[in-house]
Amino acid sequence: MSEAGDAGLARAEEAELEHRRQASAPPGGAQERAADRVVSPLADGDERAIESALRPKRLDDFVGQARVREQLSLLLHSALRRGRPPDHVLLSGPPGLGKTTIAMIIAAELGAPLRITSGPAIERSGDLAAVLSTLSEGEVVFIDEIHRLARPAEEMLYLAMEDFRVDIVVGKGPGATAIPLDIAPFTLVGATTRAGLLPAPLRDRFGFTAHLDFYQPNELGIIIRRSAGLLGVELRDEGADELAHRSRGTPRIANRLLRRVRDYAEVRADGVVTREITRTALELYEVDERGLDRLDRAVLDALIRRFGGGPVGLSTLAVAVAEEAETVEVVAEPFLVRQGMLARTPRGRVATPAAWEHLGLIPPANGGADMPTLFD
Repeated sequence: MSEAGDAGLARAEEAELEHRRQASAPPGGAQERAADRVVSPLADGDERAIESALRPKRLDDFVGQARVREQLSLLLHSALRRGRPPDHVLLSGPPGLGKTTIAMIIAAELGAPLRITSGPAIERSGDLAAVLSTLSEGEVVFIDEIHRLARPAEEMLYLAMEDFRVDIVVGKGPGATAIPLDIAPFTLVGATTRAGLLPAPLRDRFGFTAHLDFYQPNELGIIIRRSAGLLGVELRDEGADELAHRSRGTPRIANRLLRRVRDYAEVRADGVVTREITRTALELYEVDERGLDRLDRAVLDALIRRFGGGPVGLSTLAVAVAEEAETVEVVAEPFLVRQGMLARTPRGRVATPAAWEHLGLIPPANGGADMPTLFD
């Protein structure tokens, strides 16, 4: 293996060990519990350390999102030829698809420093001013979850993005004075999972907007093979294909499943990840051939067996599976809707024929039309 490969393997192993040491920490809140699911697209701080060792560093190494890669390549190369920072970039799409990775790649391609923060971390306009006032020329600022910026910080960002200037307010009340402060030209990269929550004035100030789509199995297979090389996992092609088809179109889930199957192969087999080892390991982790886990199947099972396929309200469904409504709505439903197994209707949630078939059941001839509507 090359020196670069050895270094990547060392970083990945170190991050994985740290993740295992802290894995027993109790989660707090619905989002944290959701991140604990093996097929969750969310990630906690420990897992992000592991991901950093697996991320591609250049645009040419980034797999998938072909249209976005081509558009970004044109944007960055034209900016380099002009010797000016490129337009501000907005990246939207579900979690786990590579928005943070692309932000890091943008900085690497420009040869510029990267400043990373997040919307919830910027509680006041002064927090944002402290970040912007210390920027060097051409620096890239990445704001994750930008739709969660505080309103005062958001209004300050308008002026900074457009005129590279911020107004610092000194004093209080009638004697308050706004002092204009010029800042170095920079490129803002904003990431959001809910683009609809961005106010129009902020959205309009981004010169380039890209939406990241879910990945195809063949693209995930390439990502899994690359990650296996960095982690030192002996992976067979059929094992990679099996993992790719169960990863819900999300690289973060694919890498997490790879690590869990790697653990199983090392402890209960000869360390080689084959198709059979993958199937046995994922059966242990309750991830089926379509990528559904225990919560997904529990939602479908309750909807069909208890409520005849629906329609049923979200809160009623959440109580039936002993989960919070937010967890069901944010974590389980998007994938089930994308798989065509669940439909959201004005009357409530409804199981589709594909859901009945996945559970090995026969849907009623009337599609459940005789069932009463169960509102929250």
